Amino acid sequence: MRRATTTARRPHRSLAPLAAAAALAALAACSSAPAAEDGTETAVSASGPGGAEIATVVGDGITVRTEPGGDEVLQTLASPNDFGVDRVFLVEENRGEWLRVLLPVRPNGTTGWIRSEEVSLSSTPFRVEVDLSEFAFTVFDGEEEVRGGVIGTGEGETPTPPGRYYFTELLRPKDPDGPYGVYAFGLSGFSETLETFAGGPGQLAVHGTDDEDALGRQVSHGCVRVSNEDVTWMAENLPIGTPVEISD
Repeated sequence: MRRATTTARRPHRSLAPLAAAAALAALAACSSAPAAEDGTETAVSASGPGGAEIATVVGDGITVRTEPGGDEVLQTLASPNDFGVDRVFLVEENRGEWLRVLLPVRPNGTTGWIRSEEVSLSSTPFRVEVDLSEFAFTVFDGEEEVRGGVIGTGEGETPTPPGRYYFTELLRPKDPDGPYGVYAFGLSGFSETLETFAGGPGQLAVHGTDDEDALGRQVSHGCVRVSNEDVTWMAENLPIGTPVEISD
């Protein structure tokens, strides 16, 4: 039976322990410095009226198909994910029994079909828009702008790829003064110039920094940097699954 749809404006947090070295390495396109050895302590997951639908896997994995009701399997993904967080997807199309979802896989923008009975559905009115040319982000609650700030982006050879993404996990680094700031949101996308980086798959992220020189310019291996104050606000208000639109 299909799970009931729920809504939330502030994230419900579920904490899970992470392996220290591997955790931030998986967000490997984030920093122009080597990945921090002290890793992270916790992963924070959330569910979030109106706006975007978020699908959270309720079992220990899910099969993604190329067509609704089809036999061809596109992906089989475990839950929790590698960070110990329940697997979530951003729903792009809801046909009742079947959902077309945005996948956290290469190539960026890949979608597939999952059974709605295998997930619980929630929704969020929030979305994040990132303007690479203006070095700026804006958070919307419906049509209302509720937060904005300056960002740092990918450097010339490792640019931040435009596209539609969503938050897949929220990590809390042990060292808030390190290269990832006080929080790091994993994104569903990957660097398009780095297949791997520092032992990880080149996953993109939105993460904090207390270095003002890292904002307003091209500075990273593809991730989006925001101030620690801004990423803390995001961590307190935006659920995992929140859509992120990056434009150039």
